[in-house]
Amino acid sequence: MRTQLRKNERGAALIETAITIPIILLISVGIFEFGRAYQTWQVLTNAAREGARVSILSDKSDADVTSAVRGYMRAGGLPGYSSAGIVIERTVPLGTNTASKITVNYPFQFMVLNGVAKLVTKGSTAGKPLTMQSIALMRNEI
Repeated sequence: MRTQLRKNERGAALIETAITIPIILLISVGIFEFGRAYQTWQVLTNAAREGARVSILSDKSDADVTSAVRGYMRAGGLPGYSSAGIVIERTVPLGTNTASKITVNYPFQFMVLNGVAKLVTKGSTAGKPLTMQSIALMRNEI
C-alpha cells in the first residue's frame, strides 16, 4: 500500500513541474524582454535629446540633426536604426521664443514574446513591431 502511494505522489509532482516550468520561463523571458524594451526607449530618448541639442544651433542643417540622432542610435546598439522616423520642427512656439522639437519613431520588436503571441493568437497583429516614440524640445538660440 505504501509503495502504491509513493508512485502516485511522484506522478503528481511530475505533472505540477510540467505545468509550472513553462509559466516560470514565460515570466522570466517577459522580464528580460521588457527590460530590453526599456533600454531601447532610453536610447531613443537620449537620441532625440542629442538631435535637439544639434538643432538649436543656427549653423546646423536638418541633415546634421538626422545624422546626430542616427549616430546616437547606432552607438546605442539599436538594430535597424536607419529605418527610424525622425521629424524635425525648428520653429515651435515656446512662450516668447521658439524651440526645436525632435520626434523619433522606432519599430521595436520583441524577440521571444512575439513568437509566443503568434502561437496563442494566430490571426491577430500581436506579433507585429511596436512603434516607440520619443520627443525632445529645446529652446532655440537667439
